[in-house]
Amino acid sequence: MMKRPLIALVLAGAMCSAGATEASSLAADPVLEARVMKIAEELRCLVCQNETIAASHADLAVDLRKQIRSQLSQGQSERQILDFMVERYGDFVLYRPALNTSTVLLWVGPFALLLIAALTLVRAIRGRQRLAAPLAPADADRARRLLEESPPGP
Repeated sequence: MMKRPLIALVLAGAMCSAGATEASSLAADPVLEARVMKIAEELRCLVCQNETIAASHADLAVDLRKQIRSQLSQGQSERQILDFMVERYGDFVLYRPALNTSTVLLWVGPFALLLIAALTLVRAIRGRQRLAAPLAPADADRARRLLEESPPGP
């Protein structure tokens, strides 16, 4: 019984100390950290995919921010770091990739899928309209008579 609270306390302490290493590096050099975050805003989190690595808390995003910090400390420029990340992870790592032959699908793909979906919807609606053939005059008369004979509904 006594072991569970002790284990929980040890785990909580370990989690706090893990976060403290990130916090201490943030406070060490605010100018460097501002540069890290500026570059991190340009890179997509490969785990989350809809966030920048600056906003993500995924382990990979934390590691990439550490990589950026390390490269900046070694004197590399923003362009060199971005080029390194693209070389390592491809154009998809850029949050706003440049429009070129290798990224045209990233830019045009969503619009193409939307157009295909719209055309499919229009085609399905028109197909249903063709299936709903008008009634023959005799069937229309019969339906009218049946409706007149039926008692009014509630």
